Amino acid sequence: MTWDTWLAFFLACWLISLSPGAGAIASMSSGLNFGFRRGYWNAIGLQLALVLQIAVVAAGVGALLATSELAFALIKWFGVLYLLYLGWKQWSAPPSALASEPVDLRRGRPLALLLRGFVVNASNPKAIVFILAVLPQFLDTSRPLLAQYLLMTLTMVAVDLVVMAGYTGLAARVLKLLREPGQQRLLNRVFGGLFGAAATLLATVKQAAH
Repeated sequence: MTWDTWLAFFLACWLISLSPGAGAIASMSSGLNFGFRRGYWNAIGLQLALVLQIAVVAAGVGALLATSELAFALIKWFGVLYLLYLGWKQWSAPPSALASEPVDLRRGRPLALLLRGFVVNASNPKAIVFILAVLPQFLDTSRPLLAQYLLMTLTMVAVDLVVMAGYTGLAARVLKLLREPGQQRLLNRVFGGLFGAAATLLATVKQAAH
């Protein structure tokens, strides 16, 4: 993976991680109910599931992309369309208050929150489809794939840990400021635009030369 490709992937990770999904909602809920230091165990669980999902994708996609330009193009444009679909769904989503869950100290234990985060990501079929659609676009199939997947895994996990820290801290401190319908509608459209930006970035990626 060249420096330019990694930088494009790094920027894509930020755009994708900042766009809210089940993991972000779980992080905000944990921060709201248990505070930052305890609620952040949920984010660690999310990353464990992310590593597992990347491993599943890496096990079967690299060889196909190394030999088929058609497969690369199909997956790439599927990824672009999927990102645009998510952006439209987020843009048009109605405002809705994030419900605060009743505090249960047993669920607030680190292991319980870690397992909760893991299950949220691991049980979401959209996450596997999303990783399948995005990661292979940045592979240089003329170079060893394992090292590239490891680098992308470390990059995604590091970025997502920072982003989930932001969501957890936001919920723990200032979530109440974001409960107004007008504010939520604006956030939905901002995040919808981020999905669109990620789709645009993905559309510019080309298959590495063999």
